[in-house]
Amino acid sequence: MPIEAMQTLPLAELFQAVSDPTRLRILALLSRMELSVGELAQLLEQSQPRVSRHVRILADAGIVERRKEGSWVFLAIADADRTGPLLALVEAWTDDRSRAAFVEDSERLDAVRADRAEAAQRYFAAQAQVWDSIRSLHVAEAEVERAIDRALADRPLGTLVDIGTGTGRMIELFGPRASEAIGIDRSSEMLRLARVKLESAGVRSSLRQGDMYALPLLDGCADSVIIHQVLHYAHAPADAIAEAARVLSPGGTLLVIDFAAHEREELRARDAHLRLGFADDVMAGWFSSAGLEVDHVQHLEGGELTVTVWRGAKANARRRKAA
Repeated sequence: MPIEAMQTLPLAELFQAVSDPTRLRILALLSRMELSVGELAQLLEQSQPRVSRHVRILADAGIVERRKEGSWVFLAIADADRTGPLLALVEAWTDDRSRAAFVEDSERLDAVRADRAEAAQRYFAAQAQVWDSIRSLHVAEAEVERAIDRALADRPLGTLVDIGTGTGRMIELFGPRASEAIGIDRSSEMLRLARVKLESAGVRSSLRQGDMYALPLLDGCADSVIIHQVLHYAHAPADAIAEAARVLSPGGTLLVIDFAAHEREELRARDAHLRLGFADDVMAGWFSSAGLEVDHVQHLEGGELTVTVWRGAKANARRRKAA
């Protein structure tokens, strides 16, 4: 092999990407939780431009993923299948002096958690009255959550995707049963709230900013998808269901939880509801058009609004071919 080619071996470039004290500290921190560039700069006591340069090197090497959320950029360790062996090697070779530095950095994470919690508390306080007014119209959330649990049954959830994750409640409840939990929301503010809640609950997840009509996910990557109290905000619910079906693997399950059809017109103006609930036949039609078969419907009455749980399964390749 020519000398010039050996000087540009991808493996050598990979190890060069981690051959810096700051970048090793970044990896150690991100292995504990997702952080923004600004938060990393605070933890490392370095300027944001300098930290950004280190992050770019790690991202170019495929070790770290960057996700833009509004004006913030959040960082996470990249795909575990790729990065796991590298991180295991770093852990195995970490000496006492390096480990002490990593521990010192980690101890400062409490300050980041406190800042996030304070911001979340301010937001919840501002929105509490609005959310309480909606909750008062239907059965208790605890009953809805029990119905969702029953609909998911006791099967493994595999890779779970929560579309419109909001404060991350679905991932908090069902993420521990999944091999991987991914929450997606358009709102960077809601994603920050979800990070606080899930970090406090000790639930590991990947939170990403994205649109329900164009999910930042590959075809067939999910085993279970939940859309909880989101579709009544959608201008094109059928398109959102079709997009959810796209990311489902054959045999995967979609769970939609929303209001049954109603006539509370004030919710349009007061709470920005674009749809006044959904009829069963309409929902079944959207599922069918997306290649999903509705196999479970439950109506939860007990308030002015009825909450409905619709579950559908994506046909596996063999069944589609036979059809």
